[in-house]
Amino acid sequence: MRKLIIIEFLSLDGVMQGYGGPEEDTSGGFAHGGWGAAYQDHVIGETAGRGMAATDAFLFGRRTYDKMAAYWPTGPSDDPATAHLNSSAKYVASRSPRTLEWENTVQLEGDVTAAVTRLKEEDGGTIAVLGSGDLAQTLIRDDLVDEYLLFMHPLLLGGGKRLFRDAPSPRRLRLLEVRPTTTGTLVLRYRPEMIGDHR
Repeated sequence: MRKLIIIEFLSLDGVMQGYGGPEEDTSGGFAHGGWGAAYQDHVIGETAGRGMAATDAFLFGRRTYDKMAAYWPTGPSDDPATAHLNSSAKYVASRSPRTLEWENTVQLEGDVTAAVTRLKEEDGGTIAVLGSGDLAQTLIRDDLVDEYLLFMHPLLLGGGKRLFRDAPSPRRLRLLEVRPTTTGTLVLRYRPEMIGDHR
């Protein structure tokens, strides 16, 4: 059975919106895009590299897929992420039929929870979810997440889309790893647990 990991870059108050650039996601009037640039260091790069080595598939929501597909097919050749993203299997959760031109991409059909459950039952490596905030809500709600890899930055944004929103019930997480970076960001790895699970 495959493992599904949600990988997100967050502010200290939980905002995931607009990490990469000013125009990445301005919905809701968000004006702080690109806030992550000041926090890059070798620890984040090394962690991302280890994650790529274990990942052989990516799962995206529609909007995140569109942004990724507009950049990475012709991404910088000296960035290892370019070759990895282009060669890996990619799955898109979208309610309407789409033309998918990025190589190795498949649209999930039918109910997303059922489709992701089937994916996880297949043989293979880790399935990574990048961005895709709305899709993440479904995966969290339906207990499909096996692990979280969170990069928590020492910054309060005050508003914007958050990863953890209105949960239907309390969720307990077990800390598997914590690693500080040179810029004050914490790399946090968690495994979800059922309440009452004391493993």
